[in-house]
Amino acid sequence: MGRMRHALIAWERTPTNVTLARTGDWLLVDPVRALKVLRPGDVALARLDVRPTLDGIQVGMEALGELSARGVTILNDPSTLLSTHDKLLTARLLAGAGIPHPVTRLLTSATPAREWTGPVVVKPRFGSWGSYVERCDSAAALERHIASIEDHRWFRSCGAIMQSLVPPSGFDLRLVVARQRVVGAVLRVSAEGEWRTNVALGARRVPTAPPADALRLAVEAAGAVNGSLVGVDLLPDGDGWVVLEVNGAVEFTSEYSLAGDVFGAVTESLSRRVEARPALVGLAG
Repeated sequence: MGRMRHALIAWERTPTNVTLARTGDWLLVDPVRALKVLRPGDVALARLDVRPTLDGIQVGMEALGELSARGVTILNDPSTLLSTHDKLLTARLLAGAGIPHPVTRLLTSATPAREWTGPVVVKPRFGSWGSYVERCDSAAALERHIASIEDHRWFRSCGAIMQSLVPPSGFDLRLVVARQRVVGAVLRVSAEGEWRTNVALGARRVPTAPPADALRLAVEAAGAVNGSLVGVDLLPDGDGWVVLEVNGAVEFTSEYSLAGDVFGAVTESLSRRVEARPALVGLAG
């Protein structure tokens, strides 16, 4: 029997995927190829993302299930990918774990929107890149935004979510958690005149040393979705933090590095056969 191999399963050769695979000497394969080359005892990190059409997760979830049935260990398995990409499910899991998160409700064409009191943020249920994320500071603004999205395929098939607005501070804190260790972090500082912190919308990344309470909260959020490798976005809220999102296909760069290279820290954490006690951060040793 050959030695255990590691693989990264994804459709896109993004800079994050390519660098992770190269750093860990992992195979980088799509779900179809994974079914052909992976064997029982191998370990694979699933990095399926949201569809560009925002109406669900990329194809390949069935392949992940088949690989698991064959004896391949799947990190970020289908249940984790669904728990992170479906923002409504994320909200329910975080609420169930007692983790601070904006009040979240499902919005469909049949939802009586006037029952919701703002200000609110409306997002696609399966969203990314800041697309169609809208802040609505009045009932009239909410009605106008609903009218503008109600004919989109993603809204008709999946709906949107409405979240209570966490007052923007001009930045958020994104932490990368790999098997219950915070191994990377940056501040994402909004572009001038923009309240959202997506890099796709002009935000810039600023290296940071996150505080202990943020580290603990990120680890708890990753645990709530059973995430092997996730990004956790935090916003300051009073004296603490609130979890805004958990990203199951998080993209990151060398700017996220805390102690040593972030890509090396991720692959080292994910390559362990058995995780010992949860660690808050790689800075400790």
